[in-house]
Amino acid sequence: MAFFKTLTNETEAARRVLFSAPIIEKSLTGDITLDDYVAFLEQAYHHVKHTIPLLMSVGARLPEDKEWLREAVAEYIEEELGHQEWILNDIAACGYDKEAVRHRTANGSTELMIAYAYDMVNRVNPLGFFGMVQVLEGTSVSIAESAADKIRSTLSLPKEAFSYLYSHGSLDQSHIQFFEKLMNQIEDPKEQALIVHSAKMFYQLYGDIFRSLNSSHGIPLAA
Repeated sequence: MAFFKTLTNETEAARRVLFSAPIIEKSLTGDITLDDYVAFLEQAYHHVKHTIPLLMSVGARLPEDKEWLREAVAEYIEEELGHQEWILNDIAACGYDKEAVRHRTANGSTELMIAYAYDMVNRVNPLGFFGMVQVLEGTSVSIAESAADKIRSTLSLPKEAFSYLYSHGSLDQSHIQFFEKLMNQIEDPKEQALIVHSAKMFYQLYGDIFRSLNSSHGIPLAA
């Protein structure tokens, strides 16, 4: 069996737990408030802004025999540039102060996921970062556009408030195909086991972010 299929199968239970987070269920049923949506965007900003630094660290730490993967990381970097600013613009389109979000600190669950990502890349093995890719891009492909459609309809928000979700629903379709090809080139059983373990951890940590969201964060409305 190709490794990507193994990775998907072995993380299925962890994925189901993530999707059971109350705010995900609320977003798909329309039982969501504007504050809920902005709270999600705020934490998305605080982890997405680390994507480029993490990818740069991965590229720098990959060994010479993974040069093919370093080239793929360079492509990822080009694709991901500026996405954190999209999120801030979505927040502004919702009528909230995006600069207040930029200068606030992440909540504890978001801090823990980012800390684990940096630790995995810098202390354990940069290949472990691809467990995070599996989680974030796979989640986006599964629910981003349908959640955006439902939230937009429920809250009567402009399309400009959903650039992050809409782009990742469609953009990550091609990303996940690219990712599948990369993972199927990972043949070392120890490397495969590391990525599976990392993905399970990221499903738990990312799910914890969703479960910890509190819509009463007091983000100021835009002036």
